Amino acid sequence: MKEIFEWSRVLWNDLPAVFLLEVLFRSVVMFVVLLIALRLVGKRGVRQLSIFEVVIIISLGSAAGDPMFYEDVGMMHAIMVFVAIIGVYRLVTWLMAKSIWFENLIEGKAIYLIREGKFAFDDFKKESLSQDEFFAELRVRQVEHLGQVKCAILETNGDFSVLFYPDEEVRPGLPLLPDEFCRKSPEVQHPAIYACAFCGHTEMLAPGRHHCPVCAHEEWVRALNTRRIA
Repeated sequence: MKEIFEWSRVLWNDLPAVFLLEVLFRSVVMFVVLLIALRLVGKRGVRQLSIFEVVIIISLGSAAGDPMFYEDVGMMHAIMVFVAIIGVYRLVTWLMAKSIWFENLIEGKAIYLIREGKFAFDDFKKESLSQDEFFAELRVRQVEHLGQVKCAILETNGDFSVLFYPDEEVRPGLPLLPDEFCRKSPEVQHPAIYACAFCGHTEMLAPGRHHCPVCAHEEWVRALNTRRIA
């Protein structure tokens, strides 16, 4: 029968000291695996924290939790995990400070989703972000149509930064309100400025069917030109 506070078991769990090297190896491998997995999930999956910070939190939390509950996990092994993770953390942060390329590799880049009141089409389609989700984020920021937005950026922590046009520079843009957006149609009924329902491109259209010159889609919705309500 095992005794409590049997220090050789509590600290080492009857494993040789050389096992610490294997723990070190396992910690580094799992850290890299976590980093890659969360990098693949994308920025929106770890909103508010950078991917690197999430990996650190998960790694330290796992290392701290197991020896609290499982008697077959030695405390010294958990301490080695902490040492390995902190060592990797300091190395990675040092490399990020020295190399922009390495920083972009680990944490990604800030991505423009809107430029000059229109979708940054090539960048937007690279992100695992639905149009409806993005519209909801903009509506929370009191945006009624894309013509009010000078640029919108998806930051490396998954949050959005939105910069607005001054009132006098607001232009016609794709409406974001559900009632307005649902009026999209491939058939233009009246001459007016319309916005492509897919990419936000705006132009004056005559009655009839038209293909968007930017994305080749053919659904249009009448553009709005209202100023933003602060």
